[in-house]
This record gives sequence, structure tokens and C-alpha cells, in this order.
Amino acid sequence: MRLLSSPRSPVTALPFTQQIGRLARGFLLACLVAAAARFLSDHYGAPAMLMALLIGMAFNFLAADPLCAPGLAVTSTTLLRAGVALLGFKLSVAELAELGFRSFAVVLGLMALTIGFGVAVAPLLKRRWRFGLLTGGSVAICGASAALAISALLPKGKQLEQDTLFTVVAVTALSTLAMIFYPVLFSMLGLSDAQSGFLIGATVHDVAQVVGAGYSISETAGNIATIVKLQRVVMLPVVLLIVILVSGEGQAKSLRLPGFVVAFLACFALNSTGLVPERAAALAAQGSQWLLLIAISALGVRTSLSAVFSLGPRHLLLIVAETAFLLLMALVAVRFL
Repeated sequence: MRLLSSPRSPVTALPFTQQIGRLARGFLLACLVAAAARFLSDHYGAPAMLMALLIGMAFNFLAADPLCAPGLAVTSTTLLRAGVALLGFKLSVAELAELGFRSFAVVLGLMALTIGFGVAVAPLLKRRWRFGLLTGGSVAICGASAALAISALLPKGKQLEQDTLFTVVAVTALSTLAMIFYPVLFSMLGLSDAQSGFLIGATVHDVAQVVGAGYSISETAGNIATIVKLQRVVMLPVVLLIVILVSGEGQAKSLRLPGFVVAFLACFALNSTGLVPERAAALAAQGSQWLLLIAISALGVRTSLSAVFSLGPRHLLLIVAETAFLLLMALVAVRFL
């Protein structure tokens, strides 16, 4: 079954100006889809990543157009890596240290258990272990952004594209449901604002939904949820290094981090020094979100909707199981904080 509607067209053999011309149409199409997704998100509260995927899939017929294919291919890869790199400006050591070592240790434990759970359970559901790594990482770290970053390091192929798109759609939908129902659940359990904030930061997948769910409870819960979530996000490079080691790719033998991971760490370190103006860091973080949104828009255009739906219920069952597992473990862990 074909997922991508056309092979990646070579552009490197052309002069620079001609390369830009060949890439422009696909890039502009992805930008248009991203702008539409952002409009829906800003005005109607729809998850931007999910909207970008769905709108992009509606334009799948253009993926076979030789005028669009090269730009879509480059946009869905190069811009993705740039967006992940700029995520480093959303983090700093000072922010992550606010809740102390115990909280950070619990977050690390929850992440490791969730990823391990995904890798272990995937074969039981007759899915590849790499799919468990992809979904477990997205659930454990930061949803769609983590899925895209991990996917960039796994062995390439049609199945990977299919798995990545499915993971982004599923994890975004689950994150939205968690934003709605987790605050109600934690209130029913009689948890304090601090406990609820920790749980939301430790279990909700995407940053935007963490903020929405946390501050819907109280300012205290929102502040704690945001910090805990950042503790998860900052571990993304560590998880990516593990992916390199276990992926079986040739780069694993050299133990070299990809350039975009190094750039992420550099941005994080630079932002932690306090030398970056707050406004500049905010602009960089906002730029990161736009780059990721444009990249996922291009990936959506290149993806067949029927191919995504053909994956079957076991793909979804794994992500739901990982989400439930993370929530259960976090509910147990919060009692010891």
C-alpha cells in the first residue's frame, strides 16, 4: 500500500536559484495549510497540529504533482528538524529546577516506564517494536513534537511515514481529551491543586493542552503543570540519543547526535545563561511552533488518508494503553511527593 503519492524529487543537482524555484510551490502549499490550521486553532480552539494534518490530507492529490513534490519533501524534513532545534529556547535550567530533584526523578521514571511499556507491548499487539518506541516516546515526552523528532531518526520507509502520521493524529486527539477530562477526574479524586498540576504536567501529551488543563484548575496548578511538562520536554535529546543507539541505523555506531539535536541542546544552554532577551527567546519559541506546523502540514499533504485508516485498531489500542499506563503510574507516584 502506498502512503506517499510520489517519490522525493532530487533538487541538489540544480543551481541554487532553480532549486528554490522547484521547492517554492510545495513550501507555499504547506504554509497555506499551516495558516488555515492556525486560524482554526486561534478562533475555534481546534488543535493546530491535528488541523494541519487533516487539511493537508485533503490536498493529497497535489503530492503527485511534480511542481509540488520536491518542496513538500524538503519542507516535511528540513523544517521539522529546524523546529525541533528551536524548541530549546522554550526551556532553561532555572525553570526546570523550580520543583526540585524529587519531582524531576519521578518524571524521569514515568518517562522510562512509559517508553519501555510501549516497546514491550507493541509486539504483543503484533506491531513492530519501533512503533512502540515511536508512540511511547510521543506519549512520554511531548506528543506530536516528540513523535516527529523520533521519527526523523528511525529507518526510513513507507511504514514509518504511515506510523508517524497515525501517531500524531492519535496522540493529539488523546491529549485534547485529557485536557478536558483529567481536571474533572483529579477533582473527583480529591487531589490538591499542587498534585493536580503535577499530574497534568506529567501525563498530558502536548504543551498547549497542559497549559489549558492546568490553568483551568487554578494558577498554582497551571504553573506547576507547565514546569513539570518542561522537565519532560528537556529530556527529548536524551531519548533521541537512545533512539540512535537502538535504531539499527549506521549512525548509531558513531554515537553522533544529529545536527538538529545538537542545535536543540545549544539553544537550551544559551537560553539558560540568561543572555538571550526574553522577547528574542519568545520569538524563537514561536518560530519553532510555526516550523513544526508547516512541516506537519507538508507531511499531511504527502499522506494518503486511506492508508492511515488502514492501520487498524491495534495501532490505536497501543497508544491508548500507553496513555492509561502513564496516568496510572503518575497517580501512584504523586502520593509520594
